Amino acid sequence: SSASSAEGEASNPGSLQARTASAVELRVCCKHLLDRDTLNKSDPCVVLLMQSQGQWVEVDRSEVIRSNLNPVFAKVFMVDYYFEEVQKLRFEVYDIHGHGGLGTHDDDFLGGMECTVGQIVAQKRVSKPLFLKYGKSAGKSTMTVTSEEISGDNGFVELLFRAKKLDDKDLFSKSDPFLEIYRINDDGSEQLVHRTEFVKNNLSPIWEPFKVSLNSLCSCEEKRKLRCVVFDYDSRGKHDFIGEFYTTFEEMQKATGGNKIQWDCMNPKYKLKKRNYRNSGVVILLDLKIHRVYSFLDYIMGGCQIHFTVAIDFTASNGDPRNSCSLHYINPYQPNEYLKALVAVGEICQDYDSDKKFSALGFGARIPPNYEVSHDFAINFSAEDDECEGIQGVVESYQSCLPKIQLYGPTNVAPIISKVAKVAANEEKTQEASQYFILLILTDGVVTDMADTREAIVRASYLPMSIIIVGVGNADFTDMQILDGDDGILRSPKGEPVMRDIVQFVPFREFKNASPTALAKCVLAEVPKQVVEYYSSKALPPRGPKGSAPGSALNSPQ
Repeated sequence: SSASSAEGEASNPGSLQARTASAVELRVCCKHLLDRDTLNKSDPCVVLLMQSQGQWVEVDRSEVIRSNLNPVFAKVFMVDYYFEEVQKLRFEVYDIHGHGGLGTHDDDFLGGMECTVGQIVAQKRVSKPLFLKYGKSAGKSTMTVTSEEISGDNGFVELLFRAKKLDDKDLFSKSDPFLEIYRINDDGSEQLVHRTEFVKNNLSPIWEPFKVSLNSLCSCEEKRKLRCVVFDYDSRGKHDFIGEFYTTFEEMQKATGGNKIQWDCMNPKYKLKKRNYRNSGVVILLDLKIHRVYSFLDYIMGGCQIHFTVAIDFTASNGDPRNSCSLHYINPYQPNEYLKALVAVGEICQDYDSDKKFSALGFGARIPPNYEVSHDFAINFSAEDDECEGIQGVVESYQSCLPKIQLYGPTNVAPIISKVAKVAANEEKTQEASQYFILLILTDGVVTDMADTREAIVRASYLPMSIIIVGVGNADFTDMQILDGDDGILRSPKGEPVMRDIVQFVPFREFKNASPTALAKCVLAEVPKQVVEYYSSKALPPRGPKGSAPGSALNSPQ
């Protein structure tokens, strides 16, 4: 989340939900695309871009559909929708050649259109003409984008299909079958839900398992009709129809728990013409798994506690605390940057911690009584209990420890990450969504133990834990951006990737003139998602009766 967008937003300081998005699924189809190929038709692919700080950034891209000027893309684009933001989207269609990437030449560009997430959500369906570069029309080419919100009572279903003894449509080899599933809407129209890969030269294929949201599959209505069609794949886009059958999600659910369910794959023409016609093969649903989707609020309301730890940088580069130029200088009239950042973030986190006790640690100082350097000491100097009473208790411990320590170095943060990770690892063993740990690191410089820090973050990414780093002062924090996984996957020195992105880095100077709530909002923007990601990856429901409520996939209470 960028500083500028956070500053401009109205804020609710008492709630982490202030910027929680709704997840929206977008589906795309095109009509009358330009034909750029001499022998075949164009092979279109859609690229989705989103505007961020005035720049268009690629979010995702669809599959390539061979030789088709009226493609219906199976790809589902997932975007987060923020009611309070104008989120500009751009859809671009390219003609893809061979196995290479996107075409770079103007003649590979088939057209683009722009709209906002809000427009698509409000209208549910947006159709627009496509334009080439410099505002030139792309003939009759149009694009339609439809949206569906992933609502709270929703989930995902994982399906595993196979077929047996399908009709052979090829002369010199066997069919290359693929399966398409369509949802039949109230108005009788059909919406493509999923298209499997094709299996080469095989009349009894097993398709890869796939996940779809229940909203997408059946609009969360178990009895809604679904049409399933099997085709023989053709590289020129002229796929041969093998057969079809109709079902419902209610019927599909019989395939849970290792039970199989099968349908006759029927070709209506053959049924009319051939007296002894039975089917064109059978399609079997081997397995169905339902994945419930819970929200951040579900976990919090189920009793999950957010345990908050703050770690403060006491290295010598901060300057002597007695000097008014020091970042640690205690001015009776104006809190320093460390205190501003601590209070802004802490005041929001304390709403989610029932005992209102926070662990407060320091690093990079020589501490009494022996004045040896420590990289993970309690700022209240209690070896047994590093917790302070509320944010005010942390502030008082910070102010009282400053005269007792000697600022030193280096800036090593791996020991503190490992210390909190150790507590989080004990929590993980409970196999319950009961405690989640947020570590706020306030530092004035780039860490010196970067390799160990990367290793510690990779380990922590497997635990119920998030790390927020706020850069205080005017140092060059470019290297710190590496730790924030937004620009690519963070890896340990041995090359092991993080299991999930758990680090958010923010330079405090971007918020110097902003309200404290703007900083908190930006810093905590990713936390709800990280909490849900962690518990979802472990398949842990919220605690209490909510998480264990009986009932079917579509009507079990949230």
